[in-house]
Amino acid sequence: MLKRYALLLFAAMAGLVTLTARADYQPRAEKVVENVYALIGPLGQRSVDNDGLNANFGFIVTPEGVILIDSGASRLGAEKIAAAIGKVTEQPVRWVINTGSQDHRWLGNDYFAGKGAEVTALAGTAATQAEFAAQHMDAMKRFLGVRMQGTKPLSAPKTLAGDSATLQLGGETLVVTYTDAHFPGDAWVWLPKRGVMFSGDLVFVDRLLGVLPWSSVKNGQKAFHEMAALKPAHIVPGHGRLCDLAQARRETGDYYDFLAGKVGAAARDMEPMDATLDRYADLPEFRNLENYESLHRANMNRAFTEFESQ
Repeated sequence: MLKRYALLLFAAMAGLVTLTARADYQPRAEKVVENVYALIGPLGQRSVDNDGLNANFGFIVTPEGVILIDSGASRLGAEKIAAAIGKVTEQPVRWVINTGSQDHRWLGNDYFAGKGAEVTALAGTAATQAEFAAQHMDAMKRFLGVRMQGTKPLSAPKTLAGDSATLQLGGETLVVTYTDAHFPGDAWVWLPKRGVMFSGDLVFVDRLLGVLPWSSVKNGQKAFHEMAALKPAHIVPGHGRLCDLAQARRETGDYYDFLAGKVGAAARDMEPMDATLDRYADLPEFRNLENYESLHRANMNRAFTEFESQ
């Protein structure tokens, strides 16, 4: 009996150690403009070290409370986001807006809703969250293990109709618009009075964007040009450092133009895929970006397939 108790105690302690391992990672707020902040995540993979916060988030401090852009990939990740906000303001998070359906955009919703926040997304975003909830939870458990304990998938309870919607929250104007580029239901949040764009996973800088099986290069190219037409002064990208439009164009917009213009044209002309991928295997203008070696060929493959089917 004592031996069994000792084994159970050891297992419990091992779980506690795993739960607290490397828990010192904490996102830090970076000021974008007055009362608007970004939380810039690491460029690497989701991990125990970062609690799935390998993406960018943001928040706006208003007299009526905080507006949070995306809620993190787990309950622990959401707590870390809340702690980072707490170092800037004592205002509570009253609103959460999700820019997408990938895990790091919304699996922290339940935590903030439990604190009284209203969680909002475009209707298509919320529907995709519900569709992929089980899959994303399983994937995150593989990444984070017991650090996913307490995480409950809550798709955005308040949904917005149409392809774009304007919100007035705490005296701020926010325009939420579909991009449907990196993942179905993806969107940006535009602050027109501030010139600040929270691009969601439309824009990647410092690292190469990934074209997933669910991504659309065609939508990404179109959305990027529409975003550029707004002439944002400040962009909080989905991944990478704060940037301006020029950097976003060099590292994301131009890459979408390449995939659609070169790879897409080859697919429509029924050229052999392997020949196309070999011809464009080395692109010096993008080679400096993180993940280029591991993603570039797969990106071209999926772009070719998308345009081949049209």
